[in-house]
Amino acid sequence: MSEFAALLFTLIAVGISAFQLALVLGAPWGEFTLGGRWRGSLPIKVRAIPVLSLLLLPGFGAIILARAGFAVPLVQPHAHALAWLVVGYCALGTLVNAITPSRRERNLWFPVVLCMLILSLLVAAS
Repeated sequence: MSEFAALLFTLIAVGISAFQLALVLGAPWGEFTLGGRWRGSLPIKVRAIPVLSLLLLPGFGAIILARAGFAVPLVQPHAHALAWLVVGYCALGTLVNAITPSRRERNLWFPVVLCMLILSLLVAAS
């Protein structure tokens, strides 16, 4: 079960990474992120935030994969503790997306991040 949860978590993280990359490249989806403050493309300076997500998401995927027993040599020795860090990040993300003022952002990302929280929790607790 944890292997399937880890693979699904990683697939979702890849999808979110594609969304974040599109934001960095100027996709007009500003109302679906960061509280919906910007319609259309994010301002250049604000695009640093999706860049941060692009740096974190692959690491989170590697951590969850390593915790589920997939070979990720650099992460494997610390996967148990780091998986709980991912759970915490997903819990915070779930809360933030539940209370965002942007209805579109909430409708899109709350269920996605909640799913990631559940999946990461399944893996971390295994």
